[in-house]
Amino acid sequence: MEYLEGIIYPDNTLPGVAPSKRRAIYFSTAKTLAAIHRVDVNAIGLQKYGRRDNYCKRQVERWEKQYLASTGEGKPARYQRMLDLARWLKENVPEEDSSAGAGTGLVHGDFRADNLVFHPTEDRVIGVIDWELSTLGNQMCDVAYSCLPYIIDATPTERTNYGGFQHTGIPDGIPQLEEYLSVYCSFSERPWPAANWKFYIAFSLFRGASIYAGVYHRWTMGNASGGERAKFAGRIANTMVDCACDFINREHVLQGQPSIGFQVSAAPWQEFGREQEGSISTKDQGKFVPNEKVMHLRKKLMKFMEDHIYPMEGEFYKLAQSTSRWTIHPEEETLEALAKKEGLWNLFIPLDSAARARKLLFEDGSLVSPGSSNDLLLGAGLTNLEYGYLCEIMGRSVWAPQIFNCGAPDTGNMEVLMRYGTKEQQKQWLVPLLEGKIRSGFAMTEPQVASSDATNIECSISRQGDFYVINGRKWWTSGAMDPRCKVLILMGKTDFSAPKHKQQSMILVDINTPGVQIKRPLLVFGFDDAPHGHAEIVFENVRVPATNILLGEGRGFEIAQGRLGPGRLHHCMRLIGAAERGMGLMVDRALSRTAFGKRIAQHGSFLSDLAKCRIELEQARLLVLEAADQLDRHGNKKARGILAMAKVAAPNMALKVLDMAMQVHGAAGVSSDTVLSHLWATARTLRIADGPDEVHLGTIAKLELQRARL
Repeated sequence: MEYLEGIIYPDNTLPGVAPSKRRAIYFSTAKTLAAIHRVDVNAIGLQKYGRRDNYCKRQVERWEKQYLASTGEGKPARYQRMLDLARWLKENVPEEDSSAGAGTGLVHGDFRADNLVFHPTEDRVIGVIDWELSTLGNQMCDVAYSCLPYIIDATPTERTNYGGFQHTGIPDGIPQLEEYLSVYCSFSERPWPAANWKFYIAFSLFRGASIYAGVYHRWTMGNASGGERAKFAGRIANTMVDCACDFINREHVLQGQPSIGFQVSAAPWQEFGREQEGSISTKDQGKFVPNEKVMHLRKKLMKFMEDHIYPMEGEFYKLAQSTSRWTIHPEEETLEALAKKEGLWNLFIPLDSAARARKLLFEDGSLVSPGSSNDLLLGAGLTNLEYGYLCEIMGRSVWAPQIFNCGAPDTGNMEVLMRYGTKEQQKQWLVPLLEGKIRSGFAMTEPQVASSDATNIECSISRQGDFYVINGRKWWTSGAMDPRCKVLILMGKTDFSAPKHKQQSMILVDINTPGVQIKRPLLVFGFDDAPHGHAEIVFENVRVPATNILLGEGRGFEIAQGRLGPGRLHHCMRLIGAAERGMGLMVDRALSRTAFGKRIAQHGSFLSDLAKCRIELEQARLLVLEAADQLDRHGNKKARGILAMAKVAAPNMALKVLDMAMQVHGAAGVSSDTVLSHLWATARTLRIADGPDEVHLGTIAKLELQRARL
């Protein structure tokens, strides 16, 4: 009963839809019905959902009784003709109906266009609704019923024929009846139904007439829903009876099977039932559905992860735990080049930042290194919401973000330079960062003060002529241990006497400037995150040009808020991916390990915990996507409440899921033999990094109180 964001087409003629799209919609409808009919009811526990044999015989008897009950004392004009039709159907039930063999299985019972939910941007079905008539039985009844738009137009209009495409003409783009049937037969691996087509169409019209007669009867009694349609239901019933009787007297009702040119897989069910990129599955549920552009990138990204990232994780870890830990694995540069070639580079860059950078840097093309591409360097033109679907996938491996030039703190630093940097600053530092030639660090947190309150920082930035002199101690400067790190963005105080939030400034510091002393790498639960690392750094009389100041003195808080909004959200997006990786590993382990006489996956306690993990993961995902959407539409300031919620929810959810995954793995879960412990350590850090939970909870509560006062 979940909500699906999609499209329902109530009119079979598909008005306002392009011809090529109409054809795709009809073929998708046929493939969906074939997929339903290929379901193995035994495998999903529906083997007792109904009797398979004599379905048509029982259905004719049922609907005849309902028709007789609906007509009551006043016999409609088509009363005798309806009884004659019922008698013909009983005498012509196909032989195949008497058995429970091929051609019998799950029957929807009301399979038509307005009971299908289509993807908002793609011509494929994502949901089938209205299963109240479903059972087991002769599936060709579903097929014929779905073809009725070709035979009759069951709407109350003044006309001299039955309507239907065969009378009014097929709208441009909609396939011929035989083409539609051929798609169904090919994907369901069923024979061409020409021999009994008269019966199945006549039965569908007979059943429809009985249903409409009942609707009309209820209307006369004053208890029918449907308004004007119920008023004209009797006329529709009569038209269906006439159409059925005429149809069974026609000589040629179905041509031979045409060639459709489809490449049919060995398992047609997979065309509909497998998890597809962009389907609304357990990974993509909710109101947000990615568009075609995002789905194309997502598919490429997932393939890249499967082909290149996951297979290399062991090698990356091996180097990171060796004496050469602070060097770059030679394969990383190869993978980065491949990511650029695949168009998976700098995907994090939002549209507005890219626009400003393009205007400052690339209008004359003079600031692009040989072989570089402006479009490549400035990403794929994604919104924060669109990037969310991709960033999540990168978060499934701690090594992936760097490969796509989408890792922290570089993403935040590049965005600062794009938004607030001068042309000269961008030329010197932004372009090589965009190209992936250098890395960067962000120096804000200080060991001697509670840096969650940024007004506490003590590092000084003093103006001396054409230079600023920096003195202070920073730690948890992520990225500073990387041998490619060339620049730091440092936050310090330029005026200790100014108003509290105007004292701070941000400045660019070349890491090789005299006085910059990297003291040590810091460990996160034993992980030093080599080769990128987190450094403690002392700045002793570090002189940098005055032109390195960002935006001007006293603008540090302003820049921080602009930087931290998207940066925090990127962490949340990656945490969703980390949790998904944990879920996958947990399930694989539970299905493969036996404890106390049965698989772990068969233990009730595991099933309960697994379900709770999935619920919390989906809740967090939707919150993160909502935050991204609000960030796009309203900006950092107005979206700060939902951003704070996401920043609290995502790490806590990931910790729970990863902890459960480690528990299922037992001793292996807390070892370095799996990625779980490293993912868990990263998630735990993010309850503190970019603001501790308590700060974000305070923001949420204050906004709630403000709302209450309005």
